[in-house]
Amino acid sequence: MAETEVEEGKDGEAAPKSKRKLFIIIGAVVGLLAIGGGTWFMFFRGHGAEETHKVEVVKPVFIDVPEMTINLAGMPGERIQYLRVKAVLEVKDEKVVEQIKPAMPRVTDIFQTYLRELRSSDISGSAGLFRLKEEMLRRVNLAVAPAVVNVVLFKEIVIQ
Repeated sequence: MAETEVEEGKDGEAAPKSKRKLFIIIGAVVGLLAIGGGTWFMFFRGHGAEETHKVEVVKPVFIDVPEMTINLAGMPGERIQYLRVKAVLEVKDEKVVEQIKPAMPRVTDIFQTYLRELRSSDISGSAGLFRLKEEMLRRVNLAVAPAVVNVVLFKEIVIQ
């Protein structure tokens, strides 16, 4: 019986070491597979495929709006202030330019009418200029519909 107890004791000690070794081996294999898969994913996946996606880059077209000098609204007795604006309209392509060119006098009129009602405090700061751009964009899109203007850009804006 003593011999069997010794063998069981050896097996008892050998069992935890073999489980520990088994976990280390399994962990190493999983780690190598993860590194190998990551390397394949990052460097080799899709390089053999001859798929090329042609991305058509559409360059926007810009339309100059005539320079405008407008006197701003003010309280009676205040000094008269003037606003000088040079703006540009950004559109999708040349087809839209051809639709907008005949309506340019209407666009200029709408801009001048709107700008005349502004006070200098309405356009002070970046938030004021942003609101001005958004309002001008809304008005120009109403004037040139069904054509669409993407953005109104300022080349120059001066309050005197």
